[in-house]
Amino acid sequence: MGANRFSRLNQYRSMWVLVFFDLPTETATERKVATKFRKNLLDDGFAMFQFSIYMRFCASRENAEVHVKRTKRALPKKGKIGILQITDKQFGMIELFHGQKEIEPETPSQQLELF
Repeated sequence: MGANRFSRLNQYRSMWVLVFFDLPTETATERKVATKFRKNLLDDGFAMFQFSIYMRFCASRENAEVHVKRTKRALPKKGKIGILQITDKQFGMIELFHGQKEIEPETPSQQLELF
């Protein structure tokens, strides 16, 4: 019972941070800024979910907040960016499709975090 209870609680405590963005890319400078923003997300442990959607698993709300703050510090001056935090339990209810075929979501890889 104890391990099952911990697992259930952890699904509500662990978080996913999703960053959605639409950045201008018409000029070379704008493309460079957009590329730098994406690189910052990758360097901070985010993975590309779709071209303009990146996501990161965080073990706790506090850890999620650290990555949200880092993302906010790297925001470009132009474009639209959204940051969404959801619990692992909520993320587990995602339905994914390639065309009309439903696919299973990938399990997050365990990450070693050093403080």
